Amino acid sequence: ENESRAIVPDIYIHKVGDDYVISLNEDGMPKLKISPYYRQLLKDSGNVTDQTKGYIQDKLRSAVWLIKSVHQRQRTIYRVVECIIKFQREFLDRGLQYMKPMVLKDVAAEIGVHESTVSRVTSSKYVQTPRGMFELKYFFSTGISNSDGSDSVATEYIKEKVKKIIESEDSKK
Repeated sequence: ENESRAIVPDIYIHKVGDDYVISLNEDGMPKLKISPYYRQLLKDSGNVTDQTKGYIQDKLRSAVWLIKSVHQRQRTIYRVVECIIKFQREFLDRGLQYMKPMVLKDVAAEIGVHESTVSRVTSSKYVQTPRGMFELKYFFSTGISNSDGSDSVATEYIKEKVKKIIESEDSKK
């Protein structure tokens, strides 16, 4: 069974005047918060054993860590998209022909995280841009230099050109 499903973008890039504005789609994100009930339980220490208090404190620490991790991941995604806009501005303004070669390492260095972090946060994430919807991984491609060694061209542009050439061929030949 080949089920098709609609892709909902995780990030939106809107053009506002001359700037590109990023908004994260948090529709699917649960609002994580710690129930005040457990904090109150710790304050009412007369009714709670030390063992119970230790257990609650341990679980509160885990919950705080989880919430911080989720926020950190969202911040990292946001910063990666900021970088994509910076590196690929001409593509956003003018189209595929202007896509620049860009590798994970460049973005990782720019935002001060490890390459594997950029790879993880861009995996299976989609961005809606004024040029259409793309998987974030789409923006990461190597380049091929022109024969005279001047500006390199993103491989995505070359793939698109080859695809169009093949599509325009006479299939009977």
